[in-house]
Amino acid sequence: MNPKLESEFVGLLEKNQNIIHKICRLYTSDADSHKDLFQEISIQLWKAFPNFRGESKFSTWAYRVALNTAISLYRKSTRTIDTNDIELSIHRIKYEEYNDEEEEQVKLLYEAVKQLNDIEKALVYMYLEDKDYTEIAETLGISEVNARVKMNRIKTKLKKIVNP
Repeated sequence: MNPKLESEFVGLLEKNQNIIHKICRLYTSDADSHKDLFQEISIQLWKAFPNFRGESKFSTWAYRVALNTAISLYRKSTRTIDTNDIELSIHRIKYEEYNDEEEEQVKLLYEAVKQLNDIEKALVYMYLEDKDYTEIAETLGISEVNARVKMNRIKTKLKKIVNP
């Protein structure tokens, strides 16, 4: 294992771990599942890291890998997430607990977002992270126009869910 590559990966993952925490929050409903999904996403990122070419920002690439991992596992089972063993010493990554105490409006928004389909959840998440439509489109593999149209439809859908 290349120590320089491992060190670079650990640094980037620590710097961008909130991306993963937020995705975990969207696709899990309890702390144990959140930690399991965080670990699985970290493993998938590590496995794919040697192929990261730097053509996009690490955060954009991490979004894509994390979302694909979360969506794949969510579709397989909404109750348990199997994790893989990894030789990488994940324990060296300083894990920061995700603060679950949020205002009531944020909780309502998350509950509404959980009712959306997988792609809609990902799009809303990235929109809330102030990603521009170009980056959203690139990450989700859709056109920029399609991302804008979907987001407008999702906004209408969320308004109906929050204010029936």
